Amino acid sequence: MDTEKIGALLRQLRLERGMTQKEAAHRLQISDKTISKWERGGSLR
Repeated sequence: MDTEKIGALLRQLRLERGMTQKEAAHRLQISDKTISKWERGGSLR
């Protein structure tokens, strides 16, 4: 699995919806640090 591509897609979708990382994190009930890590291609675990 290419985590960098997934992260880029997550970021693109979030920005298309006009959401901040904090807003996306709130909707997913996770921390904004997790969103940031995912968008940078970090582990998706």
